[in-house]
Amino acid sequence: MSRRQEKERTGIYFRSMAVHQQQITTVTTTQRSGDWSTGLCDCCSDMGTCCCALWCFPCLQCQTASHFGWCLCMPLLDPCAFLAVSCCMRSSMRERYGIQGSTCGDAALVCCCYVCTWCQMAREVKTQTTSCPQQVHVVTQQVRMA
Repeated sequence: MSRRQEKERTGIYFRSMAVHQQQITTVTTTQRSGDWSTGLCDCCSDMGTCCCALWCFPCLQCQTASHFGWCLCMPLLDPCAFLAVSCCMRSSMRERYGIQGSTCGDAALVCCCYVCTWCQMAREVKTQTTSCPQQVHVVTQQVRMA
């Protein structure tokens, strides 16, 4: 049986065609200053956070941990863990957001200014999650397959 007869019998016809495929890669960069967006005692910049800390401090802690991507109950372990949860979260936050500092500095601030430290972390999470990325680069590449 010839190839033409095989095509007619099976109903399969092959054509040579070029396939174009487009690959899109998006790269997002944020501009980081290396500092906290607000100061440690800058409660007046966000009165909602300040009032939440004043009236229900554990609620502020759990909400901040949840918005940061941690288990919302983690801050409740702080009294049993000698404030280790707060120190770890502050260090993790500095690392994620590109803020300068040290683990020893985090521990000192948590021990001396516990409530102010949590208010600052809550404001930072709110600022970082609501701010838009500074630059977006789209790289497009076309691949031609014959």
